[in-house]
Amino acid sequence: MAYAPFDLSGKVCVVTGGNKGIGLGMVEALAASNADVVIWGRKAEDNAAATKKAEALGTGRVKAWQVDVGEEAEVVKAMAEAEEEFGRIDCCIANAGVGRGAANFHEMTLDTWRYNERINAEGAFFTLREAAKSMVKRAKAGDPGGSLVGTASLAGIEGAGRNQAYAHTKGGLIAMMNAIAVEYGRYMIRANSILPGWIATDMTAGGQGSEVFTTKVISRVPIRRWGEPEDFGGIAVYLASDASRYHSGDTLIVDGGYAKF
Repeated sequence: MAYAPFDLSGKVCVVTGGNKGIGLGMVEALAASNADVVIWGRKAEDNAAATKKAEALGTGRVKAWQVDVGEEAEVVKAMAEAEEEFGRIDCCIANAGVGRGAANFHEMTLDTWRYNERINAEGAFFTLREAAKSMVKRAKAGDPGGSLVGTASLAGIEGAGRNQAYAHTKGGLIAMMNAIAVEYGRYMIRANSILPGWIATDMTAGGQGSEVFTTKVISRVPIRRWGEPEDFGGIAVYLASDASRYHSGDTLIVDGGYAKF
């Protein structure tokens, strides 16, 4: 018999950027653990493909919304619709993200800065705020609890040359999650950050095709391989489940040991 808290039957989980990459790895694991899963993504065809994969894995329902998290009105509308459709929000993973660097910091443009800021910082803020609003309303009605998760990055705590625009959004996300954990613990709402290392997704396609990068960087990962989206399924299920009900305000590094090398 499986450890009961990892059965997510009856829990509703929203995952932004859930149609590809790390987000899809999370969605698949949540669905396989019988959660009802809400996928947010910008491309309808990717949403449809992700929904088809996920809904075959467990007993929960899976539904996708086409949402640009950088647009506040879209986030507010989609979260309200998800709550109305499923009756509650138990877990929200602010995972949608973009990355754009520059040749060097002293020539970085405001457009590059704002490109990262719009999705990684503002998008996460809109998403988590609306999820928290739903959870607080439920708590005040006598049903406390919930899990808020932000997908940050090792770049948020380590130096990332030529990548300051991206790094500041991820460092800010970690700080925001810590503040949420302190403010909303009274409602039994917990908040944690996940910090991926070098993961094989569309965002890292350039590095994956580079022999130099593989030799100089991936060879330093103690587990000796790129991370895969599936490597984030377990941590997503744990944070969505009652197994993590006393775990809040943490930064959970998933990098194959890279940060310790």
